[in-house]
Amino acid sequence: MEDPADDRPGETAGFLERRVRKGLRWSLVNTLVGRLGSFLTGIVIARIVAPEDFGIYAVALVALNLLLSMNELGVSVALVRHPGSVAALAPTVTTVAIGMSAVLFAASWFAAAPFSDAMGVPEATGVVRLMSAAVLIDGLAAVPVALLTRAFMQGRRTQIDLIAFAVGTPATILLAMAGYGAWSLAWGVVIGNLVTAVLSLVYAPARYAPGFDRKAALGLLKFGLPLAGASLLLLALLNVDFVVVGRILGKADLGLYLLAFNLSTWPMTLVSTAARRVTTAMFAQLSERGDGREGFRDSLFLVMSLGMLLGTLLAAYASGIVTFLYGDRWAAAALAVPALAILSIGRMLVELTYDYLVAVGRTMGNAWLHALWLVALVPTLVVGATMFGIRGVSWGHAAIVALVVVPGVGILLHRAGIPVWRLLADFVLPAAGSAGVLLSAWFITSVIPSGFLMLAVGGLAGLAVYALIVGPRFVRILRRLLDLGEPRAGKRKRIPAWLTGASSS
Repeated sequence: MEDPADDRPGETAGFLERRVRKGLRWSLVNTLVGRLGSFLTGIVIARIVAPEDFGIYAVALVALNLLLSMNELGVSVALVRHPGSVAALAPTVTTVAIGMSAVLFAASWFAAAPFSDAMGVPEATGVVRLMSAAVLIDGLAAVPVALLTRAFMQGRRTQIDLIAFAVGTPATILLAMAGYGAWSLAWGVVIGNLVTAVLSLVYAPARYAPGFDRKAALGLLKFGLPLAGASLLLLALLNVDFVVVGRILGKADLGLYLLAFNLSTWPMTLVSTAARRVTTAMFAQLSERGDGREGFRDSLFLVMSLGMLLGTLLAAYASGIVTFLYGDRWAAAALAVPALAILSIGRMLVELTYDYLVAVGRTMGNAWLHALWLVALVPTLVVGATMFGIRGVSWGHAAIVALVVVPGVGILLHRAGIPVWRLLADFVLPAAGSAGVLLSAWFITSVIPSGFLMLAVGGLAGLAVYALIVGPRFVRILRRLLDLGEPRAGKRKRIPAWLTGASSS
């Protein structure tokens, strides 16, 4: 079978680069629109369902994320990176993906009750079983989605995601209004995934029936199992807090914590997601030119400056934001937001560091850092939940970020040849800017009643204060990184290769 997803022999490097740039643009649009849609939907749903329903849904979401991390064992990634035709490989990937998803679905059906009991929310059993159907759907769609990614068909992916959102979201809202609570959220997930799978099959550049080649299967598992293991470790790190909150504090607090956690990730989502679409390639090309370390330092300052601004504003006005967007019955969720914003900033630091380490070929240290992070986190969260509720859980996260994660990142960067003391000096200005934002928030919240006016004035004032302190250096570094500043005498301005997509020579 001809494989339309393969690079054609006659394609030039420039043609491939144009495809990459186009795919990146569509990915950015997809991410921003999708996140905005999810944010607005979350506000609507929170106005309808109770925190207890969010708690039940959170249990099912943890289960689904666990299943998806193991689903198809990471073998679909092999199709994305495989050179040449994938026609001989795709049937085996299809078989592994569908077979593994069926096994996981069957296991989840029987494990749903003990899992829900262990989470402290036994009434989540039925919702867990319903959402587990998404694993079957994911297995069917694994190969088509991989082929779309391989062919840089991000425009199609955007269309698919928007259609799935347009179908699944109204279904969720209507069911919630009808009184189905957590079930409405679960049905929305399943319906959205089903639409995504069907459209992926329709739009995929090629289709393959199941098949099996023993040699290919062994090679796929050798490639995919480490990826699945790494995903499972990361998933445990990002979901252990939900297990602790559900088990110790119950479904109502779990629902409040889920809302606080989702809100706290917005600085990371808006800044880090957009930046990471180019950082690995940028660091790799800058390293080839001998500018990798300075490029990383400049990029880290830009990303972390934006993240610290958004995170500080979120922490400073957490109570007003939560009650204004979601209503008074969610007010207790604001207790967890400030410390979780610190977690979000810490994750941005880890992610950008990971991209640099990948670009220079040093990846093992990051795995050890995540393992140490998880080992230190679990007992801290248990103690925090027991003594101080969801506020204790959130500050447990912040403490581990400060005491374990940040020093660990410093060690990894030092071993990679990055002068850590220079990075620390870089953060003096953002830290001062954050202090200025907090000081302005203290004044504004004391003179303006909580509500839209307070949030609007506070946001503008915080942005102005932060810009005065951090802005001048931020602009200088941005211009230097893009090489758009005043050229040296006798030299023309030059746009770096990573920005234009041109190949390094």
